[in-house]
Amino acid sequence: MKNGEVHMIREGKSTIWLMSVMVLGLLLLSFGPMSVVSTAEAATEHQAAIKVNGKMAKLSDPILVQGGRMYLPAARIAALTGAEASWDNDNEELTIHTAASDKVVLGNGVPVVYFNELRYRMDALPFTRDGRLYAPLRELAELLHASFQSSADGDTIEITVEPQKVVADGYGLAEVSADTGIAEAQLLKRNGLAAKAAVKNGMKLDVVIPSFFDHPVASYTEEDLTLLAKITMVEAGYESYEGQLAVANVIMNRVNNPAFPDTIKGVIYAGKQFPPAHNGLLDKSKPHASAYRAAKDALNGKNVVGKAVYFFNPDRAKGSYWSSMNVVATIGNHSFAQ
Repeated sequence: MKNGEVHMIREGKSTIWLMSVMVLGLLLLSFGPMSVVSTAEAATEHQAAIKVNGKMAKLSDPILVQGGRMYLPAARIAALTGAEASWDNDNEELTIHTAASDKVVLGNGVPVVYFNELRYRMDALPFTRDGRLYAPLRELAELLHASFQSSADGDTIEITVEPQKVVADGYGLAEVSADTGIAEAQLLKRNGLAAKAAVKNGMKLDVVIPSFFDHPVASYTEEDLTLLAKITMVEAGYESYEGQLAVANVIMNRVNNPAFPDTIKGVIYAGKQFPPAHNGLLDKSKPHASAYRAAKDALNGKNVVGKAVYFFNPDRAKGSYWSSMNVVATIGNHSFAQ
């Protein structure tokens, strides 16, 4: 990094319906990294009848469509399947304890879902609207151990919780596999079992395999979370949550960029790019709850600045070097550039 960048880091703060939905999705993509923030606003309402376990469901919140996908209010649908849901307003997270005894945590704009303490990446982002967390229909049904069917015109959605398979004499793992068409290895993984020998009579096996099981995400360490929260606090603790998230995004973007070290600690302590790492301020940093949330969300893939790897204060960083940068977002007192 150039010497000027040291200052930068320190100072930085039916068919027609379907076609219209697809066009909307393409338009959203053109807006770039801030699309996470605008997802709820871009979603359109859709009229459809919802049935859960064969019964018509009454929803006080609308069904939404965004990017060609249908989204439902997660807590309400969860309750209709016999699950319990609780909302953490400070962290914008919905925790669901399903009827199949799974624990699920979904975050606003966060692609990573916690499923029985393991982390997986979904291909669609949950988002909030009017104080409700919306989740994509397919993933939500899978999380609740349910299947779903949609009419051709999308006017009727049926969600059905699938019964667990009970192991008994003559009906073991192999028989469940043959009955459901699910590989034995997948059944073991879905049920948190290490080997066939762990399958015992009387055991109830879950048989809905979430599609995101193909996209596991490695865990991060408490040290990584704390260090990322500390640098976020030092650089942007006075900014809004979005401004703090953006700074944490820059650190993570550098970790994933071959031009920079591949660890959080390596990025922060590389050269003199982040002066607080060398003058004692980082060690003294005591992150507040918002900085911790921003760090956690960044580690879980929430991003508001695309691939930006620089940030600076445009009111203080003047000259051709700064003006030539490809700024992708300005949040609070900071501009973020690739």
